[in-house]
Amino acid sequence: MLRCDAMSSAARAFARAHDQAQVTRRARGALVASAALTLLLYLIPFGGLLIYPLLLLSTLAHELGHGLAALATGGSFQAFYLWPDGSGMAVHSGPEGHVLQAIVAAGGLIGPAVVAGACFALARRARLARLVLGLLGLGFLAAVVLVVENPFGFWYIGGVGAALLALAVRARAPVAQTALVFLAVQLALSVFSRADYLFTASAQTSAGVMPSDSAHIAAALGGSYLLWGAVCGLFSVLVLVLGLWLFTRGASRVSLASLRR
Repeated sequence: MLRCDAMSSAARAFARAHDQAQVTRRARGALVASAALTLLLYLIPFGGLLIYPLLLLSTLAHELGHGLAALATGGSFQAFYLWPDGSGMAVHSGPEGHVLQAIVAAGGLIGPAVVAGACFALARRARLARLVLGLLGLGFLAAVVLVVENPFGFWYIGGVGAALLALAVRARAPVAQTALVFLAVQLALSVFSRADYLFTASAQTSAGVMPSDSAHIAAALGGSYLLWGAVCGLFSVLVLVLGLWLFTRGASRVSLASLRR
């Protein structure tokens, strides 16, 4: 009886390890497909036209990061603007206190990395990836209704929200998983392609020249905007590394000892 129980336990452990290995292979396959598609967009003629809407995703995550950080710290998120040149602006009432104001300013700088890291971590399982796509789609559509103020932002964010929701509802689970990983890859790339913004004192937007987020943090907490830009950049990289590790972690192995018990 004990031997049968041990064999049954070993079989369950082996099945769990096999399932984990399958999940890992599918996740890594989705990552390879997403990276290959991204590279293809940069190589094919007129690929820039297709890359342009993807670049706007980082601005979307950046500005929503400010707005959501304001809400989380007791402020309000009043309006959101996204312009065709890739700039944006979140209008919010800031919370009281220098530390909370710095958190709101940092929310935009780390927003793309946090979203990318979370998408990587949650995309490990295909069915969960579909759920995440649906929640993101609903969130973007809610933003259109509640805070988006300009026509370009309305059509772009509404279109992205509708596309993500359609993928969540209609696409097969592996396709939804690859789509979420592709989204994460674009946001992860933006962390590095737009890293220069971390180390500037001002930013040019369609609303005019404004102090950068790093400068806002420095004004609230003291120190140099270069220092706070480096802190936010390091945090972003760590979040991305954690998200990728959670996404690609290897399958657990069943030891021979456990099989012999």
